[in-house]
Amino acid sequence: MTDQDGLVFAYEIDGEGKGRPIGWEELSATDKSEGWLWIHLDRSAPHARKWLVEESGVDPLLVSEALLDEETRPRFTATEDGLLLILRGVNLNPGADPEDMVSIRLWIEAERVISVRQRRLLAVDDLRQAIEEANGPKTPGELVANLADGLVDRMSIVISDLNDRLDDLEDDVVSTQRRELRGELNALRREGIILRRYIAPQRDALSQLTSTKPSLLKKSHVTRLREVADHITRHVENLDAARERAAVVQDELVNRLSEQLNKNMYVLSIIAGIFLPLGFLTGLLGVNVDGIPGDKTPWAFAALCVFMVAIGVLEVWLFRRFKWI
Repeated sequence: MTDQDGLVFAYEIDGEGKGRPIGWEELSATDKSEGWLWIHLDRSAPHARKWLVEESGVDPLLVSEALLDEETRPRFTATEDGLLLILRGVNLNPGADPEDMVSIRLWIEAERVISVRQRRLLAVDDLRQAIEEANGPKTPGELVANLADGLVDRMSIVISDLNDRLDDLEDDVVSTQRRELRGELNALRREGIILRRYIAPQRDALSQLTSTKPSLLKKSHVTRLREVADHITRHVENLDAARERAAVVQDELVNRLSEQLNKNMYVLSIIAGIFLPLGFLTGLLGVNVDGIPGDKTPWAFAALCVFMVAIGVLEVWLFRRFKWI
């Protein structure tokens, strides 16, 4: 089994959570499996797409298109033959952005689960390792519950990190007022919006699944999935709160930057007000025409300097008197 042929892995799982790896040949065999099957495919591989459409026995109109669509949102659909469940998890692959959420599509039958992905999900790797250690899910319903639980646990890490970064930005706004904070804050808001875009429909999909109470799920599985849906609801609320906090922080940042700019403009206005009359005098006396007073007097320049200093002191006194400074 290799990812290159589209079969990421496949297991024949007994009722105790132990799995036996199998390949394409055994998937194509007509003999009934002794346990139930979990088949995990890479939808970008032509062989996997061909098998899913032509050999899997899945309804090509309802399921194959949903499993192979390029873009899809989390959703749930129940049919007479099985359950279609599409979920998303945060992208924790090296070099990836967590908000670039990874889709996993599940077709669930009584004795078979077909999952389809394009990028790796750590929650799936955890389940695979548990099966290798003979501690995997015992039924398809338990697989769905464990997978949904694993996805929401990693969402908690990302959302908690987002809130921590927002706390740091709030402190920076008060202490440093760096202009770079605006870009960091916008990136944080964008991340929260994208996360909510996919997490909220996932809550609705799991709520529909638990309200339907399909026979493939035991009561304990339904209870766990309800808890997962409740956790996702809290994540959505946290993202909404983070978005509102980010908006408040951005307003505070804009206000502080505007206040700083106004202070700078005020100082420049005071300086300009002091030097405007002095500049007028020097400009007037610098006119190169006959009749400028003091042009023949040796002490005229010193007197002019003293006079201008006196005017400057008088202006400062007047500004203080009128409480302009």
